[in-house]
Amino acid sequence: MTEPHPVPPEGTPPTVPQLDVRTAEPPAADTPPPTEGFADRPPGYPSALVWLRAGILRDWRGVLGAFFATWFYLPVALLLAFWGGLILAVSGLFAGGLGADDQLPQALRDAPLIGPLLEAFLTRSGGVLGGVVGFVVGFLGGFLAVLVVPWLGADAGPLTVVTGLVGTAVAAALIGVLYTLYRVLLEPRLLVISGARQPSRREYARLRPVLDDCARRLGLPSVPRLLIEDDPVLSNARTYARHVVVTTAVLTEPDDEIAALFSHELVHWRTGDEITSAFVRGVGLPLTLAHALPTWLMRTFPHPATNFVVFLFFWPVLLTMRYVVLPLHARDVRAAEYRADLGAVLTGHVEGMRRVLERRLSFETGRSGWDEAVCATHPPHELRLDALERASVAGVSVEAGEPAVTAERLFGHSGPVGTRRTWLLVGALALAACAGTGGLGVVQWAFFRPQSAVEGYFSALADRDSDAALGLLTDQSGVTDRKLLAQLLRGEGYQPPTDVEIRSLDRDGDSATAIVAYRLAGAAQTSEVTLRRDDEATAGFFHGWRVDGGLAALNAPIAGPGVRLNGVELPGDPEGPALMLLPGTYAATGPSSGLSETPAETVVVGPGQSTATLQLAPVLKPAAVEAVEARVRAWLDECAKQTVAAPPGCPFRYSGGSAQKVTWKILEYPKLAVELTGPASAQVATPYETQGKVQVSGTNTYFGTSSPFTEEDAFTVAGVATADGDAVAFRPAAND
Repeated sequence: MTEPHPVPPEGTPPTVPQLDVRTAEPPAADTPPPTEGFADRPPGYPSALVWLRAGILRDWRGVLGAFFATWFYLPVALLLAFWGGLILAVSGLFAGGLGADDQLPQALRDAPLIGPLLEAFLTRSGGVLGGVVGFVVGFLGGFLAVLVVPWLGADAGPLTVVTGLVGTAVAAALIGVLYTLYRVLLEPRLLVISGARQPSRREYARLRPVLDDCARRLGLPSVPRLLIEDDPVLSNARTYARHVVVTTAVLTEPDDEIAALFSHELVHWRTGDEITSAFVRGVGLPLTLAHALPTWLMRTFPHPATNFVVFLFFWPVLLTMRYVVLPLHARDVRAAEYRADLGAVLTGHVEGMRRVLERRLSFETGRSGWDEAVCATHPPHELRLDALERASVAGVSVEAGEPAVTAERLFGHSGPVGTRRTWLLVGALALAACAGTGGLGVVQWAFFRPQSAVEGYFSALADRDSDAALGLLTDQSGVTDRKLLAQLLRGEGYQPPTDVEIRSLDRDGDSATAIVAYRLAGAAQTSEVTLRRDDEATAGFFHGWRVDGGLAALNAPIAGPGVRLNGVELPGDPEGPALMLLPGTYAATGPSSGLSETPAETVVVGPGQSTATLQLAPVLKPAAVEAVEARVRAWLDECAKQTVAAPPGCPFRYSGGSAQKVTWKILEYPKLAVELTGPASAQVATPYETQGKVQVSGTNTYFGTSSPFTEEDAFTVAGVATADGDAVAFRPAAND
């Protein structure tokens, strides 16, 4: 509570107040030494815990306002709402002004009288309407984007929102309690830093008897520690959790006014009003810290230009304080002021309090920038006078029974920390919370650890359950044919990793790395498996883990009919997406024909492997050369049956003149070299050392004379062998 001293006439220098020591001599003992801990706390509370609890739990409206404004980022929401509304308002202004009349339905446009009126109205006011609508939409959109969108993410189920709100409330309450303890425990040092000091012996002798008398009349066995602030002009008093600070100007006031002042402050001290205010400041600590700078600037540099610049930069914080935090906290502050005024009624110093209030000067100003941020001003003095008059008249008019204002009614019953029923309820709730938390922890440990994801992944592979294995992967987008992958895992040739053992697991935030040992394809192997924590919570509580990667792209150079994996024919589209495989071994077989066969191959895919290669190189069948040679011999035999010197398409010819009665005889068939060019084609050639031999016979005619001839010649065969199923065909190369 504060009572400024009347301002002296202009030009009169302020005088140092002269101490009035008529009422008491200096006490025999010096001022008591300062104490630490919770000393000088108000009486009437069984413990310091009850005292703190009574102050913290009193003003739920102020706490709620500080919590909502701070922890829901209300200034940020106002800032984004303003700019969103401004941008959309400008857009709507131009869009509405340029094309509002075009939005009319054709039926209304063609209607007599109504159509032209509506068109004219929209043409002249469409821009304004568009601007207003744009501002409203932008303002609401920007405001809700900050307040609501963070709670409506993809993984924000109902339980996630509830747990998030509970966690935020607990964090705000914890900060509020810690800040309150900080203010209470360090209050002596904070007041010394702010300029308060111990009173001198004469100051102590002037004020302490009045303070003790007021405390006695209020039924208080102890009083707060009294400190002095050097200010000879303004009469001022402030009540804290454990101290009352008065200015030196109070020393010149009449005793009854000082007593009224102390009565008011003692009620504040006894009811723990500073604890309530400190807790509200603590709950909204980030916001009040942000508000401290603009309030300090405006208080230190009181100029309209400074105020305008400060408001321009800090208007979201200032408006939030003025229209959200202050109105909600003001109700408790004003009630506390009315209640503190009744202390003068109880001590019999109503006239002194009336004279103080009639000067229309508040005797309790803001204590700091933070207090100004969360504490409202005092009620109007006339209303306080009315309340004081009503209380005084009611106290005088009571002829029998209890007076209207008593210490018990003023301070109430603090009581213990809690009754037996309360403690039983708290214990049951705590036990249920511990059991629930423990149960959730057990479920988390059993089913939602990184180890559980690794074990579940390899277990799904062992069960040949492709859907379960894919469900434990972070990325499944590469799997375009889940049915084909399921058939591959159920095939007879698939073998999953066995003897799986997690050797170690290192976690770093939302990622983890596991070293896994296993046996695959008959060999012991070790792989590094990376995992990532789910953003989405299961049942609103549990965040599981998924294997990062886990799929290998199959690189198969031979793709087409006959290429099979675990007995399942693979698609033969080389332009299509690569086949993705889960870890394990796969039995691969290729196509077979009359010329070639493809040896079976085992594809090994290890955990963490990104690609797998399938070669499937076809080889020449042992009987393929004989089949080709049989086709070549049959072709050569057909060539030998011809009776011309140059059988068409054949590998031999006679060029020794005009030959008649030509006969061919294969003396030796060539030994062929067959080289595969594909699963169903081969290149046929004749090595030099294995050429064939042919004999040609006939008659040559020279100048009318005929003479027989017989010659031998070597020849080679070249061409292409093809297979259609098991049937082999030969196509000779063209002869020049």
